[in-house]
Amino acid sequence: MYYETDGPHGLKHNPFKSLVAPRPIGWISSQDSEGKINLAPYSFFNAVASDPPIVFFAANGTHSEGGAKDSLANVEATGEFVCNVATWETREAMNKSSAAAPRDVDEFALAGLTPVSSRLVKPPRVKESPVHLECRYLQTVTLPTTNPAQPNNMVLGQVVAIHIDDAILKDGMIDMEKFRPIARLGYMDYTVVNEVFTMQRPSWP
Repeated sequence: MYYETDGPHGLKHNPFKSLVAPRPIGWISSQDSEGKINLAPYSFFNAVASDPPIVFFAANGTHSEGGAKDSLANVEATGEFVCNVATWETREAMNKSSAAAPRDVDEFALAGLTPVSSRLVKPPRVKESPVHLECRYLQTVTLPTTNPAQPNNMVLGQVVAIHIDDAILKDGMIDMEKFRPIARLGYMDYTVVNEVFTMQRPSWP
């Protein structure tokens, strides 16, 4: 099949999100200027640089009560956030925290998760996650949107500290089969890393 993105595709659901897959999940913890914490997963998330390490998450759309999503508002107000990596073991809690809950709901409590202090930033980490990236806000890039009432905002942050559970380390490297991060496939589908293969980059010439 073929379709142009400004016209109909003729399928049951838009296939775009399922074609750009799998997408890692940025489980973003943040807090507002008064210290109220928020936790939300974003599947438009990834690393975009390594030196210095920089990640992004896309806080697209608006809050169910109107205005910017809590993650976006908090990060822009305080300049800090934590990316907690969602894994097979935390999948149900991650999903619970994705609910379009009222602003006064504590998603940590909603999902039965434990907030623990970070080292360099104020937002807490998710204790149950084996990996945390403490981040300082760099900038928000406002992207084009076909609906002005639903903005597309890409938030960039520099990773300033990393926590790794020793249980997922083997011979000084991340053991992906112990880590078991999950990723979004589109629709309501996810995947988990259960199998790893290695290919060495060829030399040239």
